[in-house]
Amino acid sequence: MTFLIIAITGIVSFLAFSNKELMGKLLLSPYQVKHRKQWYRVLSHALVHADFMHLLINMIVFLSFGLAVESIFKQLEQQGVIGNATLHFLTLYIGGVVISCLTTLGKHKDNYYYQAVGASGAVSAVVFTSIFFRPLDNLYIMGILPVPAIIFGVAYLIYSHYMSRKTIDNINHDAHFIGAVFGFIYPLLIDPKLIRVFLSQLGL
Repeated sequence: MTFLIIAITGIVSFLAFSNKELMGKLLLSPYQVKHRKQWYRVLSHALVHADFMHLLINMIVFLSFGLAVESIFKQLEQQGVIGNATLHFLTLYIGGVVISCLTTLGKHKDNYYYQAVGASGAVSAVVFTSIFFRPLDNLYIMGILPVPAIIFGVAYLIYSHYMSRKTIDNINHDAHFIGAVFGFIYPLLIDPKLIRVFLSQLGL
């Protein structure tokens, strides 16, 4: 499923790079969602990206963590802990897309000029589900510096919250933060008893 999502996102993003009309129809415009009822944008904005680098970074991160989470869900399915692993993975990803943009919709619903693109909210959700199940695995910052996943996760949330309040760049930090929180609590929405897995990984 990870490869299929990457393929679809890559194709649509590449088409939109050279087609401004397509980009305009798919991007997230809170104003259009509220005032013209274009609710499809809540999903479609995850299929388009600002540029090739934006797409590349999102998809590389998603590839790494998406495959890991798919594997975890399949193991849980085999153990009878959860139902269909593929369905849960899709729910996690699509849920990340939708939930991560809710704050943005509320903040900018009357701002005609605000626009957002990218799957960062969904990718953050997948990353943090991985952190839930493997909190002590090392994540490599810039591909070099090893940091335990749980420490990276806390730092990421603090940074995203701080940058959201500062509003000094064009990055939707709200989506990163909310997507991450959703991803971390998703296993508990499946089965609250899964908290034991997280705690046991920490030796608690």
